[in-house]
Amino acid sequence: MLTQQLTASIVIHNSPRLQVVRALLCLLVTPVNTIYLIDNGDDTSLSFLADYSPRIRYAHVENRGFGAGHNHALNEALKDPNGYHLVMNADVSWEGDILSPLGSYLEDNPDVGMVMPKVMYPDGDLQYTCRMLPTPFDLFLKRFLPPKFTRKRMERYLLANHNHNKPLNCPYLLGSFLLFRNKALAECGIFDERFFMYPEDIDITRRIHEKWKTMYYPAVTIIHEHAAASRHSGKMLRIHLTNMVKYFNKWGWLFDKQRRQYNRQLLKSITPIPPEQRPSGRG
Repeated sequence: MLTQQLTASIVIHNSPRLQVVRALLCLLVTPVNTIYLIDNGDDTSLSFLADYSPRIRYAHVENRGFGAGHNHALNEALKDPNGYHLVMNADVSWEGDILSPLGSYLEDNPDVGMVMPKVMYPDGDLQYTCRMLPTPFDLFLKRFLPPKFTRKRMERYLLANHNHNKPLNCPYLLGSFLLFRNKALAECGIFDERFFMYPEDIDITRRIHEKWKTMYYPAVTIIHEHAAASRHSGKMLRIHLTNMVKYFNKWGWLFDKQRRQYNRQLLKSITPIPPEQRPSGRG
């Protein structure tokens, strides 16, 4: 049984109603105390969802981006310094109470600042959500070069050769489902709002990784639809690239000593798995 307060936030933007309802229903079977539904869409048509449960708090806010939306909830959640807060996407689902074992993991490991479970695609493929800190090549050139020229580098960046049934202290965890220790957020800071979308999860993971463990914990599994909008929309691709420029301006383009250090440590700590034993997976 969890001994600390557990809160969660979902940021939605003109999201499909059934998808949001499913995410809320998944949360409501867990011991989460408060669910912040942050709507930065065009209208308040989903405000009725707050009537489903007194644990749901709906807020319609100005669209200043993914991280800023979650910060609206985090500023409230961090009033409890000893609690835990879940940041999740609306296109995530699972069966049963998965937050209790994740919260218990944080309680049993006081040096862990954030944790992410194993993530699967709806078709059963593994989603590579624990990754190396990216270089400009990893996130720019792969968009414009044929896969045959980048496959080996992408497999290395996505840690495809790691046994994803083993925990891993990783400096970059994908932001679709992250359970934070409030003390870590209070110490290291919440989402950097200069990033409208995309690199905010890289940025916050590596900041927490400086002082805490940031763990991939595969004892728990979720499903993530992962639309990957920037691969199919010119507008979203521009947003992605613009914000990655901001990220590399902050942390360094070719010269990022911390990135080099963390990635070296990460590659030494992975549990290799032979190619023939790897499950089907993709980033």
